[in-house]
Amino acid sequence: MDNKTIYKKTLVFSIKRFLWDAMSFAVIILVAAAGFFIADKAASNGLIGLAVGVVIGIVIVAIASHFISYVFKAGQIAMMTKGVAEGKLPEDVYGEGKKIVKEKFVTVAAYYAVTGVIKGIFNEIGNAITALGKAVGGDNGGAVGGTVAGAIQTVVGYLCDCCLGWVFYRKDEKATKATLEGAVLFFKHGKTLMKNLGRVFGMGLLSLAIIGGAFFGIFYLITLAFPDAFAALANEFAEMSADGKDLGFLADPQNLMLVVSGIGGLIMWSIIHSAFIRPFILVGVLRNYIESGKNEKISSEDYAELDKKSKKFAKLHAEAK
Repeated sequence: MDNKTIYKKTLVFSIKRFLWDAMSFAVIILVAAAGFFIADKAASNGLIGLAVGVVIGIVIVAIASHFISYVFKAGQIAMMTKGVAEGKLPEDVYGEGKKIVKEKFVTVAAYYAVTGVIKGIFNEIGNAITALGKAVGGDNGGAVGGTVAGAIQTVVGYLCDCCLGWVFYRKDEKATKATLEGAVLFFKHGKTLMKNLGRVFGMGLLSLAIIGGAFFGIFYLITLAFPDAFAALANEFAEMSADGKDLGFLADPQNLMLVVSGIGGLIMWSIIHSAFIRPFILVGVLRNYIESGKNEKISSEDYAELDKKSKKFAKLHAEAK
């Protein structure tokens, strides 16, 4: 089963994730808008109402997402892993994906505990590279190491997903031990996996230009339909600037429309890229990851080497013994 076929068969997760994220974004906008208009009418201070509305909207979405959206991501990774490792997928891909996630992670807390450790390990590996570069070449070496570490952070999300995929691949192994194995595999086969770096950067920039640019235009047209609201909001920024706060740029309604449109474009790009483009890239990275580890014999020396480089890994390793 090739990458394109796996992507198409697991697209149901992308669609559900997109609809969920788009709805979440809409909820935040609606709550923020309600906060602005209520505060503007009641106390002539729409800016504070807007800020409160945004915070409330984010809290509502964050709580709901904690218990719902993780299934879309984890289920898709589980099914991609199955397609790569076994060369076939069931008819009910979505149902099987949910089932596997719930079997592997009995509680939501178990899922977030494992993913939190995975992210921590890979972040520490990136920090170690920065420190190594600085130790070897001083500030210049540190700059080089920082650049390399920055590149790693760009793909660290993919590597975390691959490590999660390894947890699903090692379905008969405990999640903790499988997580340790997955981190060791990255450390041993990093060069192989990094060949996907150009694809990750290239497709990311292309999707940003096309998707982000298109939604910037859409949101700008929407803002033009509400000139009074933006004039009122800009006026509040002007009053804050008069009090000594440097917000003069946002005191111009036109500039405010551009800023809001830009933020909206970036958010929609992030939603669409995460739901559709990123999984397309992930299939290839995941295949390289699984293939590199299938016949790998992980030794105690391999674990000991990574113990030195990541405190989070060492702690998890000690607890798993």
